[in-house]
Amino acid sequence: MPIRRRQFLRHCVVVSAAASLSIETVLSAGMADRVSWISPEIAKDWVERWEKRIAADARGRSCDKELGEELGWLVSPYLNAFHYGHLATGDEKWITLFIDWADACIRRATKEPDGFLGWPKGDGGGGDSNEYSADSLLGEAMLLRPMVLMAAHIRKTPALATKWNKKAAELLKLAEDTFQKWDSRGCWREVTDGGVWIAPAFGIDNQTGQWSKGYGDRKTTGFSNPANKQNHIARWLLALHDATGKTVYRQRAEAWFRLMKTRMRTRDGGKFLIWNYWDPAGPWDFKPNGAPKHWVGVHPNGGYYAIDAEGIVDAFEHGLVFTKEDIARLIGTNRDFMWNQQVQGAKFQRIDGEPADDRWKNSPGILWSSLLPHDETLRRVFVANHNPTSWGGLASTPWFLSLLKS
Repeated sequence: MPIRRRQFLRHCVVVSAAASLSIETVLSAGMADRVSWISPEIAKDWVERWEKRIAADARGRSCDKELGEELGWLVSPYLNAFHYGHLATGDEKWITLFIDWADACIRRATKEPDGFLGWPKGDGGGGDSNEYSADSLLGEAMLLRPMVLMAAHIRKTPALATKWNKKAAELLKLAEDTFQKWDSRGCWREVTDGGVWIAPAFGIDNQTGQWSKGYGDRKTTGFSNPANKQNHIARWLLALHDATGKTVYRQRAEAWFRLMKTRMRTRDGGKFLIWNYWDPAGPWDFKPNGAPKHWVGVHPNGGYYAIDAEGIVDAFEHGLVFTKEDIARLIGTNRDFMWNQQVQGAKFQRIDGEPADDRWKNSPGILWSSLLPHDETLRRVFVANHNPTSWGGLASTPWFLSLLKS
């Protein structure tokens, strides 16, 4: 059964990993400080059930067909899976599979009017256009992040570099070229408190194959991506900095994180955090009548906030913007405010405590899995409620077990 974006966000515990794991490998010597996180019996059961699911799902080969934003939602989970699968097991077959999927995507890229490669679909922002088709910065950032991670791992591992160093260099070049593409198209904007990435209001004209009429105004038009998309993009840039050492990627990620932090508010005496799905960042985010182009407030889909939490944790772990106090408040929000305090049958409410929307009645809030390495209680909740055969379990099962090797 194909997985659609809404299913991804409803079920996904937002982490990226997968592999055919040997539980003996995962729970081997040198991991004593983390082995207590899960019993060998539970871990073994997870792996057996999970392996059946990934074997069935991977046959769908989304790498051979998806374009635009769906490269992120429906292809990147598998690339992340193969990457973390190798890290968890040491088995090189996952690198071979990773490269197979990466090459399948790259072969389908088209050269666009400015000479850069892309995978245009719809209007580039997740919607449709009758006038043009456009790339998706979000989709490409999510697709390229695991490529950058895998390339960096290959290059720093001599035994792997001997076999795949050329491929690693190709993947990094694609990622850096893609950054240049979006930068040259006027999609980065400096603002008072930081910076944002823009979904452009132009693309490739469906009739002529050249730029649509909006290309000439590209530096002043467009629409600021919502927080969850900004965080995915920023995490890609952090990976690029880690892999290349080039400061521009870290600086751009930091600029977004600084802006995001200014948009976050404390509540209940400073114990918890709350923020909007989207906020306007500049004049391009307003209609001619002065109204914002998008509603401002808390989104009823809890999956978006799990993505934001990933970005915050990643920034913190890179020493950027967010502090231990911020992480403590983030943990408190998910554990002490959103969670129903039931380890068995755990449920999470919206970040603002409002009633669940019928469209996302099963996921008004979810466990913020990026916090698992930082909080024992949330780890216990995860282990007690985890379903390795769910769509979210496809990623989170081997990711969590791979933490035991970290």
